[in-house]
Amino acid sequence: MFERRDNPLASRIREEAERLYSEIVDLRRAIHAHPELSYEEFHTTASIEKYLGTIGIEPEPPFLETGVTAIIKGSGTTSSTGRRRSLLALRADIDALPVNEENTHAFCSQEPGKMHACGHDMHTAMLLGAAKILLTFRSELNGDVLLIFQPAEEKAPGGARPLIEAGLFERFQPQAIFGQHCFPSVEAGTVALSGGSFMAATDEIYITVKGRGGHASAPHKAADPVLAAAHIITAVQHLVSRVAPPHEPAVVSIASIHGGNAPNVIPSAVAMSGTMRTMNESLRSRLKERLLETVTSTASAMGVSAELEIRTGYPALINDPAMTDEAEGYCIEFLGKQNVKQSEPLMTAEDFAYYLQQIPGTFWQIGTGDGHAEQRGNTLHSSTFDPVENVLATGAGLLAYTALRFFM
Repeated sequence: MFERRDNPLASRIREEAERLYSEIVDLRRAIHAHPELSYEEFHTTASIEKYLGTIGIEPEPPFLETGVTAIIKGSGTTSSTGRRRSLLALRADIDALPVNEENTHAFCSQEPGKMHACGHDMHTAMLLGAAKILLTFRSELNGDVLLIFQPAEEKAPGGARPLIEAGLFERFQPQAIFGQHCFPSVEAGTVALSGGSFMAATDEIYITVKGRGGHASAPHKAADPVLAAAHIITAVQHLVSRVAPPHEPAVVSIASIHGGNAPNVIPSAVAMSGTMRTMNESLRSRLKERLLETVTSTASAMGVSAELEIRTGYPALINDPAMTDEAEGYCIEFLGKQNVKQSEPLMTAEDFAYYLQQIPGTFWQIGTGDGHAEQRGNTLHSSTFDPVENVLATGAGLLAYTALRFFM
């Protein structure tokens, strides 16, 4: 699984990760077979607590109904560099998606309509594996590690913000937080990092166009919301190119439209929904204003009315540049420079962003692809998402190594 390199600590961590590989696989498969949706992760929570207990880690009193936090106490000496670091947080998310799995593995989801289609089973198993590795190296751990097994990343308002509001960073004061996410577009055995704006802020768009129904043979006697909806969609698609600066990534997409149920009846209303993605709060605010103006004025020009609801989602995920540079160095030491890449900003969203608003840290992509993943439909949130499983050793080892190096 790993190439051999000269760093003695990295070599020892890699050997331990390889030794634990089958155990980490079993953890992942058990979680994968029993996925639970956001805010419903009771079985998953119990499984995490049970495993931690078997390896000698006592979970902390809960903040929310689901999810687990725990502390690994280091027993090493003070950092040789003189840095006063006492606590590092590592996070994994634990919820699944409302997707019906179409893979054929023996450990496929046993819960109809539910699947770990985003790799959270991998994330959880990797952090559990890292915890066991850190216990083995506790005498060399010069600080404490906060394990965060977070619920409800997939559904707004997410689990990160409620955890913080429940007092996560009042009970614990980590100097930094790190996390990783499976990406089939990144080759297995490699990671990709990006300092600064990394993932987008996301908002849900809901538009209701109200007109006056009638017979389709006499559109002049109706106020057609279908035609108005078509013009609104066209107008909305121009917003990014005319509001966002050319160097600023942004997306506005209308993804669903529903109206009418007969070929000869003009309906009285059309409902549409979509998403808006931006990388900074200033552009986010401007696009919201222009979206409202565009929707209402276009509807008015077509002789109908329109209502716009924007449901605010996660903020942009902004990696701390210094922490990203530091984590990149650890990744290079552990994986080799050729296996550490620079990532472009992504328009996906992640509630890890809330942690980074509170404390410095970074969130990176861990590759789970084989170079042909996307051609086979092996994409995030797909019913055939199928990560390369030996990444479990890579991810567990990398998290453990990062924690040990953070305190040196």
